[in-house]
Amino acid sequence: MQFLARSGFHIEEYWKLESKPHTDNFENTCKTVHTLLEDAIKRQLVSDVPLCAMLSGGLDSSIITAYICNYYKKNNLPKLDTYSIDYVDNDKNFVKSDFQPNSDNYYIDIMLKNFSTNHHPIVIDTPELAKALEDAMIARDFPGMADVDSSMLLFCKNIRKGSTVAVSGECSDEIFAGYPWFFREDALNSNTFPWSIALDERQNLLNKDISRNINLKEYVNYRYKESLSNVEILDCDSKETAEKRKISYLTLNWFMQTLLDRSDRMSMYNGLELRVPFCDYRLVEYMWNVPWEIKALNGREKGLLRYVVKDLLPDEIINRKKSPYPKTHNPTYLKVVKEMLTDIIKNPNAPINYLLNKQYIIDILETDGKAFTRPWFGQLMTGPQLISYLCQVNMWLEKYQPKIEI
Repeated sequence: MQFLARSGFHIEEYWKLESKPHTDNFENTCKTVHTLLEDAIKRQLVSDVPLCAMLSGGLDSSIITAYICNYYKKNNLPKLDTYSIDYVDNDKNFVKSDFQPNSDNYYIDIMLKNFSTNHHPIVIDTPELAKALEDAMIARDFPGMADVDSSMLLFCKNIRKGSTVAVSGECSDEIFAGYPWFFREDALNSNTFPWSIALDERQNLLNKDISRNINLKEYVNYRYKESLSNVEILDCDSKETAEKRKISYLTLNWFMQTLLDRSDRMSMYNGLELRVPFCDYRLVEYMWNVPWEIKALNGREKGLLRYVVKDLLPDEIINRKKSPYPKTHNPTYLKVVKEMLTDIIKNPNAPINYLLNKQYIIDILETDGKAFTRPWFGQLMTGPQLISYLCQVNMWLEKYQPKIEI
């Protein structure tokens, strides 16, 4: 919490996670999670204006949708409006990867067959996605997650035409251990923030004069160790629970903050209120102390959550492998943003050219982003998104004209 007093500007911590022994057995743990989750969703349904749900067919949004549909049916309320996002020609161009193993539409159809909603698919095309990069940067006040932001902004813009409040499944992955880095050895052994491992590549993005004066790895390492020093490990924690507390803390305090900021800014930019029941503090506090062996039941991401809601959803949804927020795979998007960044690089007055290693940027463009070997951030920001991000950096420098002193 930040506030201004007569004595000056102050930052105070008003809430933090507390490590405590978990005394509930497996059965009681499941009951408690079920009760907390159901109550968290129910509390978010209080609204004097039209309310809807985002539905991707993934576990988290499906849980939200199923709970609301059952509640509406029990209370003789009208059908729930649900919304999904997709991109022009994604059905033709989808590329399976470790991070994005399948597309959403098949699973959305399963949900619609099992739960009666008024569903509205939103389909976004390349030109509007690229054009919205600047609005997304303005909504963030700084460069963000490129088209992962601009697509969210357009998604919210379309939802706002029919609803004022939307409920989202955001934050489940952070709380119930849904991300690949909870399980991948390369991430667990990286000794840095696991969603942002490419530190050498980031350093190489800076021009040589700046790079000599700024050591990115040193700064990131300082923040990483500072964060881990706040994690309280208990004597009763198993070795695995202790290790996963660390990565959970990093994820909750850094990665989740970024995604919540994205959701809040992209939605409120359009006058849409976005609610996130999974972020209920009671659920977060309880799950923080659940041992890893229970949280990752059967060795799966969100294993405990899958078990708790096994009677709520179809088996195909329960067993669906985690798939992140959908992005465009349309090659025309890559073509458009490459042209945007190429024009920036050719412009001698473009402010980004004073900061970056121009030859490395050219290599990134010529290889469609593959010269940068890892996702820029998280799981989704690969070649096209990195190129878009660099365009956003230039937009930010041009619009806000910050004074940069090295």
